Amino acid sequence: MDLSLAAQAIGALRVSLPSQLTLIDASAFASAYVPPFPPETPALILGINSKELALKIKGTLLEVYPNEHAVCVVEGGESKEERVGFFSNFSISDSVCWFVPALGEGTSFESFTEIVAHLRAPNGCPWDREQTHESLRRHLLEETYEAIAAIDSGDSTQMCEEFGDLLLQIVLHAQIANEDGRFNITQVIQGIHSKIVRRHPHVFGDVKVDDADDVLANWEKLKEKERGKKKDGGGLLDGVSLILPALTQAQEYQSRAARVGFDWGEIDGVLDKIKEEIEEIKCAETNAELASEIGDLFFVLVNFALWKKLDAESALRGTNAKFKKRFSYVEQGARKQGRALSELTLSEMDALWQEAKELERR
Repeated sequence: MDLSLAAQAIGALRVSLPSQLTLIDASAFASAYVPPFPPETPALILGINSKELALKIKGTLLEVYPNEHAVCVVEGGESKEERVGFFSNFSISDSVCWFVPALGEGTSFESFTEIVAHLRAPNGCPWDREQTHESLRRHLLEETYEAIAAIDSGDSTQMCEEFGDLLLQIVLHAQIANEDGRFNITQVIQGIHSKIVRRHPHVFGDVKVDDADDVLANWEKLKEKERGKKKDGGGLLDGVSLILPALTQAQEYQSRAARVGFDWGEIDGVLDKIKEEIEEIKCAETNAELASEIGDLFFVLVNFALWKKLDAESALRGTNAKFKKRFSYVEQGARKQGRALSELTLSEMDALWQEAKELERR
């Protein structure tokens, strides 16, 4: 890295040297998919010597910075301000540098972990300081479901907020573990980083795959090797959490089994099994038998969803939401008539139900 070029660029900017500044060579930047520095601090990109390199850097910056974010282009002792999303008249020479001002307070992961650590510090928040892994368990579960609800809603603003709430829970748990001397957020990140690289040899290694099915099959082989290295061995299904919703758990069990070939060869086998389970429900004589057969029917319906590449849990949640909306319409219809819902006959309620369905189709 040419530090003299950095000194010249800083002089040309005619600004005070910031307390923190990232220096990065343009050629090192070129392989990044996101800016390899925290956006909360300014950065100086050195030696942008081709239009292709400038376009790549611009595209990478736009992964984090808004179109209107200022970028100062420095060349030959002069600087001019551009907007990262709108400039294309690139100056090209070995001495061209781009100065990228900080995006703003609270925009880096580092500052987020700092603020969470502050909450847990002696001068932090009494409530946060009292929390444990166990006391936060309910909140983690709630935030997870709220994030899922946001995904189901399709509301981007809501998703952004709920993902932030979920991230807070993860970082808070890591901070508590750090204080207990067990692990810290860096180890959490390093662990998942290593796992991603290890389980994607078709991206970060020389393994060849043709499609997503090949990826999953190879993934299962890698996980099988990992399980074999563990002292307790562990089975193919042992990594599936027992606390998952039943449909999600059933889907994950069957998905893992299918990856090693334990599944029907054709979807007709699944459809035949659905018919078989319905007949067995009809023939059940005790509540225990009925519960068992209903469970079997749910299980094979989940398998059918897998064959159709659908998420069974999401499908049922969608139906639940649809039922709630239609039933609310029936309740509103009763109120408009000045009657209690229980005063409506089944045929009257069904007529309102059909109205609600018709409104959905318009």
